[in-house]
Amino acid sequence: MDALLILGGLLLILAGLVWLVVRAFGTSLLWGWASLLPPLTLVYVLRHWRSARQAVALCGLGFIPLVVGLTLLASQDSARLEAIFSLQWLKPELRAPAELSIDLHGELNGHPFAPQHAELIDNVLSLREGQDFFARRELLIRLRQPVTGALRLDVLPGDEGPLPEVEVSWLQLEQDLPEARRLSRGYTLHLDLQSLPPNKLAGDFHLVLPPQFKTTLSGKLELFSNGLRYRDGKVDRQIDSADTLAYVIEDYLQRRFATRLVQLLDLPEVTLPADSVEMQVEARIDGQLQRLPLHLSKRESRGWAVHGDHFAALPEVASAPVASQAQDAPVNTVSRERAGRPLDRRLRFSLDGLLRSPNRYQNLAMRVATERGNTAEGRFQGIDPDGRIVIRQRLSGAGEASYSLRPEEVKRIELLEP
Repeated sequence: MDALLILGGLLLILAGLVWLVVRAFGTSLLWGWASLLPPLTLVYVLRHWRSARQAVALCGLGFIPLVVGLTLLASQDSARLEAIFSLQWLKPELRAPAELSIDLHGELNGHPFAPQHAELIDNVLSLREGQDFFARRELLIRLRQPVTGALRLDVLPGDEGPLPEVEVSWLQLEQDLPEARRLSRGYTLHLDLQSLPPNKLAGDFHLVLPPQFKTTLSGKLELFSNGLRYRDGKVDRQIDSADTLAYVIEDYLQRRFATRLVQLLDLPEVTLPADSVEMQVEARIDGQLQRLPLHLSKRESRGWAVHGDHFAALPEVASAPVASQAQDAPVNTVSRERAGRPLDRRLRFSLDGLLRSPNRYQNLAMRVATERGNTAEGRFQGIDPDGRIVIRQRLSGAGEASYSLRPEEVKRIELLEP
């Protein structure tokens, strides 16, 4: 109602001003042009009041609904009225900085493709253009091996065997559902993505599909490696994702049981977005399996939280120096290894031993399980300058995948050959 009164008052004032200008041109051409300037318009009204009074009365009539509408708006939404009079709506809208730095050039199905969203979750790399439920254009790459840390992958058109599956989809204006095409070989793919803390991968991306797909894409890519988002260095609990719920639950269990030895098992499926979620959670706490019913709710002030969470934060744990551990090894063990190595190196294999003597296990097959539950298998290539364990898996043909793992991410490591 207030908006209608304000709009009606403005229209009456505008009509009165137009009528006043018409009356001025009717008096003389000079007064007509002069009335277009506000100071001279007032002079015309004073000099020719008998001719201008009806137009001025119409303008005055328009101020009545205008004032009433502004009064109603001030009583109902004073912030909105303040924003109107501050003229902030005249300023250009400032766009928030993009979360990801994506510099890709190419096309999908013969049309320019400029993805705004990119992520690598559950071994599926997705590039998406558009904000709707169905993407305007989307590219999916389903990887065969779990990704932990950095990723390097090269696929050539002649490669055979289990290769990543590529899917392209697009939505036409006259369609309700997108069209999709899939292929598992005959394409060129190059990925060289390095870890970018806290939860991103960044690097080179190059893809060329067969000519009938009319799809090529190349450039620099940055993507999220999970569903968490960060704000000021902390996890943003306002985000609706399964990873956010898992982080909130794990943090709650650590503080509730006063231990950091909490391994959260798979969460049940939940429908997001939502305001509250009830679930039965299974977790291994200090080595014991426990099942707990939890009720989570989302608040505007703090985001997702567990009901009844009043537990204090855990104290910070000082990290022990790693170098001293290597000096505690008995002298007789070192001398025995120097005298003659055992035939089967799997007997004494450990993560500490691998870090101390990486050359001893060069190019041997290994299997690594991470804290997140992912598994990587391949041949050990050494320790990179950043201290990461590099494992490379050769695919059929000339393709290969490379994994870089931080030692603190490793939960279990196995040597698969002597």
